[in-house]
Amino acid sequence: MDTDKDSTTPDKVSLSDMELRQRTPEDTPEETEPQVETDTSKLTLKKEIGLFSGIAFVVGSIIGSGIFITPQGVLRNTGSVGLCMVVWSSGAVLAILGSLTFTELTSVTRTSGGEYAVLMKTFGPIPAFMFVWAIEIARNPASRAVQCLTFAEYFSTLLELCGSPETPKKLIAICVLVLLAITTSYSVKLSARIQVFFTAAKLGALVVIIIGGLVKIGQGTLSELPTGFEGTVTVVSDITLAYYSVMFAYNGWNNVNFLIEEVKNPQRNGPLSSIIGVSIVAVVYILTNISYLAVMTRQELYQSSAVAQTWGDRVLGSASWIIPISVMMSVFGSANGGMGTNSRIQFAAARDGNWWEFLSFINVKRYTPMPPIICHVLIAIFMVLQGTITSLITFLSFTNWVFYGACALSCIVLRFKVKDDPKRIKIPILIPIIFMLLCLFLVVAPIVDNPRVELLYAVAFVVGGLIIYFPLIYFNLKPRWFEKIEMYLQLLLEVAPSTYVDTS
Repeated sequence: MDTDKDSTTPDKVSLSDMELRQRTPEDTPEETEPQVETDTSKLTLKKEIGLFSGIAFVVGSIIGSGIFITPQGVLRNTGSVGLCMVVWSSGAVLAILGSLTFTELTSVTRTSGGEYAVLMKTFGPIPAFMFVWAIEIARNPASRAVQCLTFAEYFSTLLELCGSPETPKKLIAICVLVLLAITTSYSVKLSARIQVFFTAAKLGALVVIIIGGLVKIGQGTLSELPTGFEGTVTVVSDITLAYYSVMFAYNGWNNVNFLIEEVKNPQRNGPLSSIIGVSIVAVVYILTNISYLAVMTRQELYQSSAVAQTWGDRVLGSASWIIPISVMMSVFGSANGGMGTNSRIQFAAARDGNWWEFLSFINVKRYTPMPPIICHVLIAIFMVLQGTITSLITFLSFTNWVFYGACALSCIVLRFKVKDDPKRIKIPILIPIIFMLLCLFLVVAPIVDNPRVELLYAVAFVVGGLIIYFPLIYFNLKPRWFEKIEMYLQLLLEVAPSTYVDTS
């Protein structure tokens, strides 16, 4: 740092400064002026994710706790096995339509950040900031907290804790969050390898459920399957809630878009990872539900708090301990993928000057966005300690479809706003139009059919982000002591400002 400058207004520590601090006296002789050749413009995210690991990120991010907790809710809200299977199947179609829409959007934005990057390019900083505010302060950390608490819940069943105390479960969940922060901060390649391993493991567990169900069907056990569309619900709000549950299980279909700057050959591997990943998940989910419905009665499904565990008790008997271990592996893999992808939203927003600048810094040794990962984990830990996060996810879930619909609209707008982009991957314009209309239905239907105060709270929370945006982001009003904290955090975490490089 230059000693002639006012010490009360510290500069950001550059990569060159940080490397000088790490050098030994032998590396920098006194009689020679130190030569620093490193240019901060070269500090970028590395391309470590290929097609196979990209598919693993999509599949691993989607398959988490959803398939183990939502089937009974979907059946209850649809009322019949037939409509239940229709919703699960059409949910996959909806996810694939969204994936194709994001295929074109990603080919135009060509930067990390997913929906944020799309909204920023199309509508500007304010809608993009509102997305980051709603998603990164509430939904994503809450989802991570739920995943880790689910891991802790099943882990505690193996320990057979007396009375099922909450404190040990929360401590286990926090330990899992810290472990995930370490692995995702240490190396993108390590995180990708973890994702591949746990994706294979969780698919193996679901294959056991699928094969077990098919064996039972072969033995003549059909349970609820022959009932077809008997008892089908016609209330629109109930069917919409069923779609919310199904799409919660499919959540993550566009996650590879958040990592686009780290994907090798992104124009090919980005869309292929999403489409192949979602298709694999769709087949697995439909067959898994067939297995559940063949083995268990409707009442057993309704009364079960852990449908996979109930299935294991019916089919595996004394070997049912496999199920909690499988769920733990599934949830860990999903949390790993979610943390790796969702942290890039904050990273992209901060790099654009539309979020706290420090969250755009990259570790100079590991080339990973360590600050946004740590921020993501700290918020998730806070939510774990609060313990009452399910309702928060519920009343904010519809914001997903607000922003997905906005992205579909962006796909249409960018056709006219950015006309001559040779690197654009064009999809039939009917796809984003259909996707946008379906998103609109999922947002409007529950409000019209059964308005609830939770939806008003969600809107108020999203709009309330503007109170933060204008003073702290738009006018950049930060006290000097805050800049000092940033400087010390830079030195502690060994991070420096990053730059954007076109991924194409």
